Amino acid sequence: MRLVRSLLVPVLLFALVCGSGLHAQQPASPRPVAVSDLFALRDVHDPQISSDGQWVAYSIGSANLDDDKFQERIWMTPAAGGEAIPLTTEEASSSHPRWRPDGKFLAFLSARNDGKTQVWLLNRQGGEAAKLTDTAQDVDDFEWAPDGKRLVLVLRDPTPDELEAAKAKDKSDDGAKDKKAKTPKPWVVDRPQFKRDTIGYLDRRRTHLYVFDVAAKSLTQITSGDFDDDEPAWSPDGTRVAFTSNRSLPDPDRTYNSDIWIVAADSKDKGTHLTQVTSNRGDDHQAAWSPDGTWIAYSTQLDAKLFQYSTKHIAVAPVPDANGKPGEAKVLTLAMDRMATQPTFAPDGKAVYFIADDDGTQNLCLVEIATQKVTRPIGGRLMLYDYSLSKSGEIAAQITTLDRPNEIFTLPSGKLTRITHANDELLGKLKLAQGEYVHFKSKDGMTVSGYMYKPMDYTPGKKYPAILRPHGGPVWAYYAEFEHLAQLLAANGYVVLFPNPRGSTGYGQDYCKAIWADWGNRDYQDDMAMVDYAIAQGIADPDKLGVGGWSYGGISTDFIIGQTTRFKAAISGAGAAEFTSLYGHDQYQKDYFTELGYPWEHQDVWTKVAPFYRVKNITTPSLFMGGAIDWNVPILGGEQMYQALKALGRETQLVVYPGEYHDFTIPSHMEDRLKRYLAWYGHYVKGDAAPAALPQDTAAPTAKAGDK
Repeated sequence: MRLVRSLLVPVLLFALVCGSGLHAQQPASPRPVAVSDLFALRDVHDPQISSDGQWVAYSIGSANLDDDKFQERIWMTPAAGGEAIPLTTEEASSSHPRWRPDGKFLAFLSARNDGKTQVWLLNRQGGEAAKLTDTAQDVDDFEWAPDGKRLVLVLRDPTPDELEAAKAKDKSDDGAKDKKAKTPKPWVVDRPQFKRDTIGYLDRRRTHLYVFDVAAKSLTQITSGDFDDDEPAWSPDGTRVAFTSNRSLPDPDRTYNSDIWIVAADSKDKGTHLTQVTSNRGDDHQAAWSPDGTWIAYSTQLDAKLFQYSTKHIAVAPVPDANGKPGEAKVLTLAMDRMATQPTFAPDGKAVYFIADDDGTQNLCLVEIATQKVTRPIGGRLMLYDYSLSKSGEIAAQITTLDRPNEIFTLPSGKLTRITHANDELLGKLKLAQGEYVHFKSKDGMTVSGYMYKPMDYTPGKKYPAILRPHGGPVWAYYAEFEHLAQLLAANGYVVLFPNPRGSTGYGQDYCKAIWADWGNRDYQDDMAMVDYAIAQGIADPDKLGVGGWSYGGISTDFIIGQTTRFKAAISGAGAAEFTSLYGHDQYQKDYFTELGYPWEHQDVWTKVAPFYRVKNITTPSLFMGGAIDWNVPILGGEQMYQALKALGRETQLVVYPGEYHDFTIPSHMEDRLKRYLAWYGHYVKGDAAPAALPQDTAAPTAKAGDK
């Protein structure tokens, strides 16, 4: 339900095709976007600028439909622009590049030879990568120490099987291969927070910090306990590590709190003696040290009871003195009232860079500590996902716009300059729909915003079928970024509506919390207002409307079709119908009772926010879909809606994708999902003669060996 925006779906590395012959071929006319183009786009992300500001390393995601899996590869390019250089092989997925402080070597994460994910080291000038770490479990994260001689690792406590395999490996390289597969043991659950999507059931194994000595190949655990520790950040002198942890007593599972802590890098007692930097009851995370090591900047949520609805701010806190006494924290962005994350001190220590979620964009901002004045080194209608800062202040940023997928940009002399061109070849072949940021009034007079895409063949004065696409979250938004789905629908003749109703970020805390314990009310009115706007503009055909979304967008879809019959088709992905059945089944144990109260005490509230109880009103042909192992919003919600509509004799279908979590990772499933979107909307919204199902759905089953 509360969909965390992933950085971007990794997509297929586009192969450059060079023509041959005496005469250059004439370029083909640009064509509309197709389903296959999702897998031809390169996902450029995680920019890392070297300390001297001369080089930028980054990752490119790729998808191979033949192998049906994703891969990542690390590249490098001069910060001033120039030829992109691949640093890692295509045969082994590699990610998370991080420069050694001297800028001569690059460390990264990779799982090679069917082993665990480990840290590897590569000379910038080329050659084979060497494996640095060899832990029993996967390395989740790492950061270089300032001296370049140590790493801090984030490791989850190993399972007994991982320890046994590591011991067997020590005895013989093949010692763990010949053992018979064991029957999995039962899960023993005793935590309030006992599930998490992509993980499943949670036990008492926790993530902790370890210091790895590169020369000695030695590993020292520096934090411990029944707590999770992550987001490590080295102090400038390399003696301490700041990190994020929820160490609330008696049980961190029962609170939204997390704080910034400091541990000695040479701690021999596994972090028994820690220094607490923050004590706010909300979420404090993403610690960043000042250049002189006396301050820590971080992102903070001040209203703990609002959890994700609460605005994130940038704050600074003095590093506690020798007696461990914390100083007074200073919140820098209160006047801005926008979600603010990823702080980094400017080289002079007088200001802090951060990313601001504002009005359907994300910009790179800079706030002066003394005056709290905010400027925007990288602003405008764009989506800045990530950035990196060199010691001398050069910036590398990951940016996407409405007409261009993610690329890496630098800021020489204050001028935004694109230095990667991973998608130029493909974009030169495509005809894109132009997204427009529009404003409109909701039923109660509230001004709402959103992105509207006109169909590819748009002619003024002509009305077109339209698709309303509520977003996930609900605490999220649509941004000024390249959207393959919007382009695909527009290429197929639809007006595409991406509203940011109340509950969305980027418009202030009051706007965000307006749907607190009241889902499917104000956000429903705001979503409908965008449909009314498109109709009033003479663009959308009121008799040819479709709706569909994923996660909270799926829940919104269920709300919408239970309150109006104006839509000809609906597609609800990873939606939820009846929340009491999800209580204790999905991963939102805290969220439910915090926002709605306990179901046995506030049954009226739980019933009000459940789309299921309006199912008898639904006449819209509705397709429900989701991942079979999604613990974020389990497929149970789609199953309930499907079964109810089936019992009522309505037109409906259920599609369940095996092995998929909330965010899909299998390319063929992503392709299948897009094709179903086009088929369902084409049949019911446009009235196409082609069936709403895909051809393989009605094909006769193939007999298998041994069938009688």
